Amino acid sequence: MTAAASPAKTVVDFSEVPGLVGRNLGYSEYRVVTQGQVDTFADATDDHQWIHVDPERAKDGPFGAPIAHGFLTLSLLIPMWTELFDVTGAGTKVNYGLDKVRFTSPVKVGSRIRMTVTIADVQEVKGNGLHVVADATIEIEGEERPAVVARFLSRLYP
Repeated sequence: MTAAASPAKTVVDFSEVPGLVGRNLGYSEYRVVTQGQVDTFADATDDHQWIHVDPERAKDGPFGAPIAHGFLTLSLLIPMWTELFDVTGAGTKVNYGLDKVRFTSPVKVGSRIRMTVTIADVQEVKGNGLHVVADATIEIEGEERPAVVARFLSRLYP
């Protein structure tokens, strides 16, 4: 294994991926969830619920501030995943899906989030590929409960 530029990033050769089962890949950098991101996501998904896009009204809502869409927070799994992990010798990398997702705590606009991941399983699949199962937790800085807990599935092919 070789270290990448970011001290948190794990970079391995395709042949080394099965040996990562049980390994925690550390933490991504923190990133701030902005109102601009929330508004752009609302436009992209046509979900303009006031709890997300109306900061004035949201101040009086159940969370005291606007919150990110759960699926926006989940979508940030991908850039944080690539910040934590890379595989050399993989010509194709595919997001395969999710087995389980829970939105366990709202992310207030302006919050900082980061992700930690443990490789739960790696199986060979047709086409000389690898099916990678990763347990991901997206945390909110200063909060006891995480924002998202998900089992993320990806496929790697040489």
